Amino acid sequence: MPSKGEKYYTITSLGKGLRVLELLAEHGDLGVSEVAAHLDTNRAGCHRFLLTLRDLGYVEKTEAGRYRMTFKMLEMGMKNLDRFEIRHTAHPMMQELSRDFGETVNLGYWDGRAIVHLDKINSTEILRMDSGLGAVAPAYCTGLGKAILAFLAPDDIDRYLQTADFTRMTANTITSAAAIKEELEKIRIAGFAVDREELSIGLRCIAAPVFDYAGRPSFALSVSGPTHRISDTRIEAISGKVIAVCRRLSEKIGGARCGKGSLAPGERVNVKN
Repeated sequence: MPSKGEKYYTITSLGKGLRVLELLAEHGDLGVSEVAAHLDTNRAGCHRFLLTLRDLGYVEKTEAGRYRMTFKMLEMGMKNLDRFEIRHTAHPMMQELSRDFGETVNLGYWDGRAIVHLDKINSTEILRMDSGLGAVAPAYCTGLGKAILAFLAPDDIDRYLQTADFTRMTANTITSAAAIKEELEKIRIAGFAVDREELSIGLRCIAAPVFDYAGRPSFALSVSGPTHRISDTRIEAISGKVIAVCRRLSEKIGGARCGKGSLAPGERVNVKN
């Protein structure tokens, strides 16, 4: 029976088993007692979870008697990523941005709540900042997220602003719904978004939206790097190229054109629900 407050369909044991996997992913190798301490539960129960996950191929026991994740979860994640055909279409264009600027290039997907990183090309520089494939990032304080939010239908923007948890990541993070709306209007006019150390101090990111076949800004591409390399002057150069590449990618996947310079005078972006 589910505990008080839990939904009737909740399978508590399944939830605990997945929590064990999350702990191993976050902390690396752990002993049974350490897992039990993290979960605030008994050692015997945790041992059963670990043995079951081992038999299913999700964890393995090290020579030191500790448990760690296998690559089975990674394989599942990569199979899921491969469902997104846009990765194969976008990659050559991402390589083009990488060659031009030498910084990290990211492809993001809007899942309706946050940004999922589908693909990336690492910077050629020693000092770089990047996210792993499958990583999830908030939309309101990232270049990828703001680029997509700006071109969503007004109702979708309002819905997001009403439900989002505006955690202050840095002193530069915009945490007011009204201020974010103003920022999104500027992005719509410019055709690109800039994360000015809003997610992480020392990191700047320039991004533009990619429209799918239905005219939705489902994806975005970004170029990101340390603040000392992404100067205001360089933002101008990068943004123009990012917009052009995103426009080409949108057209390649059957989407609408977007961004500064892509519309006729007086023409408005056709944003669909």
